Amino acid sequence: MIDYLIHVYKKDTEPFRSLSALSEAEALGIMEALYVKGSIFWERFENPAGYLQLRRQVEEWLRSAFIAKGGMPQASYPIYMVLGSSRWLQTMLDPITLGTTVQIQIPLSAFSECDLSFTYPDSMVSFLLSNEKNPKYYLPEYYGRVFTLSEIRSIVETNGLPGWTWGTNLPSRLANYIEVQVWNHEPLLIYKPK
Repeated sequence: MIDYLIHVYKKDTEPFRSLSALSEAEALGIMEALYVKGSIFWERFENPAGYLQLRRQVEEWLRSAFIAKGGMPQASYPIYMVLGSSRWLQTMLDPITLGTTVQIQIPLSAFSECDLSFTYPDSMVSFLLSNEKNPKYYLPEYYGRVFTLSEIRSIVETNGLPGWTWGTNLPSRLANYIEVQVWNHEPLLIYKPK
């Protein structure tokens, strides 16, 4: 099993932040500052109001689905990470994105099972794909579902990480990795850069 998580954030900003925990005005201001034209990672903030509305809708789904599976979120909103090495992150990040991002690696062992939920792919992408159900690449066993640590371990042990041997038919613009939602922010504090 992959034993680490990766948190990606913009250089010269603070890691482990949740836009949803902020007032709407603060969140919109931060997204305007994060937006970088031509960056596959930062262009998602081109329409801050639309992004924030969808993000909050997705987070309601994530939290309720996680609780239904026995999760015990300590925070109202998750911090987002990637499980292990992502082929999409290794191959799809453009020079603008690479020049503006930093990654922090955190051991999976820093968390308990009830602290983490997972989606494949990125939660917003998974949510949208489950509504769209495009027959070219729709995977009903993954899209629109929230997984526990035990469930995702089983998937990775059987299939490996997506983008390498499975889940390879998504359009390249869509973040193709297993996303981790961290619902207990306390273990993250020691990994903040000093």
